[in-house]
Amino acid sequence: MLRNVIRFLIMFSFFKILKKSKKSAARLGELKTSHGLIHTPAFFPVATQATVKSLTPKEIKEIGFEAVLCNTYHLYLRPGEKNIKKLGGLHKFMNWSGPIATDSGGFQVFSLGFGLEHRVGKVLKEKDQNNFNQEKIKGQQAKLAEIDQNGVSFTSHLDGSIHRFTPEKSVRIQEDLDADIIFVFDECTSPLASYDYTKRAMIRTHKWAKRCLKVKKRKDQLLFGVVQGGSFKDLRKESAKFISDLPFDGIGIGGSFGKDEMKKTLDWILPYLPENKPRHLLGVGYLRDLKEAIKRGMDLFDCVYPTRLARHGTFLAPLDAKLSNGGEMNIFKAVYRLDKAPIMKNCFCYTCQNFSRAYLHHLFKAGEILGSRLATFHNLWFMRQFMKEIKQAIKDNKF
Repeated sequence: MLRNVIRFLIMFSFFKILKKSKKSAARLGELKTSHGLIHTPAFFPVATQATVKSLTPKEIKEIGFEAVLCNTYHLYLRPGEKNIKKLGGLHKFMNWSGPIATDSGGFQVFSLGFGLEHRVGKVLKEKDQNNFNQEKIKGQQAKLAEIDQNGVSFTSHLDGSIHRFTPEKSVRIQEDLDADIIFVFDECTSPLASYDYTKRAMIRTHKWAKRCLKVKKRKDQLLFGVVQGGSFKDLRKESAKFISDLPFDGIGIGGSFGKDEMKKTLDWILPYLPENKPRHLLGVGYLRDLKEAIKRGMDLFDCVYPTRLARHGTFLAPLDAKLSNGGEMNIFKAVYRLDKAPIMKNCFCYTCQNFSRAYLHHLFKAGEILGSRLATFHNLWFMRQFMKEIKQAIKDNKF
């Protein structure tokens, strides 16, 4: 009993719920890290290799983001966590003074394994369901990642060299990187994986979570456990209970989701998640998904979605915009060749305030780098405003 009280007091000192919605499980919070506050719900731009592609840290801050997420596996490959440590840690290395989160390398277990071999993503799409027969998928036949009970052997996509990740090594790398929020090493399973395989992977993830807790040394880093279990209700509930009972600083919700299954998954696990701990829904950034997840009590998010779209000439717009793809505008379309309007008339980002659709269409058709920069700036500005409006709606009990 005393142990639980002490744990609650420690948690309360760095995560505070400021407001709960009267219409849903949404909440406003404040997460304290060694490099500043994060006001939740919050979206983290992904700085995979210690950079949000095409923008400077100053621009990310000007847009209004408080934190970013970096990739442990890719930074381990280059320039190496030891080199980053010698240079003063990630904050000094990339000149970012705000909070930084690092994933564990667990997503690469999927993306470089089953995901790469069978070309499926974290969230199953219609074409994936049409192309694959789930009954034939018995497990993950890894292409660049081989899994065993103690860890994962990765084949580097850079030079073909073999690299071994264990829970202990993942934590040590993240400690050397000097992130504020770190995650346990886990196995992110495919949305096409069978029940039996997903269960074995979940049990393995649970064992790895305990090993991560045991080896963690630094007190100034927050360690998040990760809930797995795929699209199976009993496994998700079991994993949520198991991870929530361990003394983690926060809870990550990982793994993959079948088409339109994210809402169900969050509904299954929400009753088992500690209310006083921050919850990070890993790798989710579609606008509709963010809205539904926040309504279900999620606090933190990260995704390459807005920046990856930008590099391919797609600008974010409101979900109710009259576009063929909802909230996405493909600037390559010929209809924009002579269009003098900005991407969004009521957007106050630098891109919309200064450039026409015609000019942006020209930049992308000509392959100019400025096109990617301006699109990325707009998309992240849009994401920031999207989250800001949701926060206000929670405050007003309208969300």
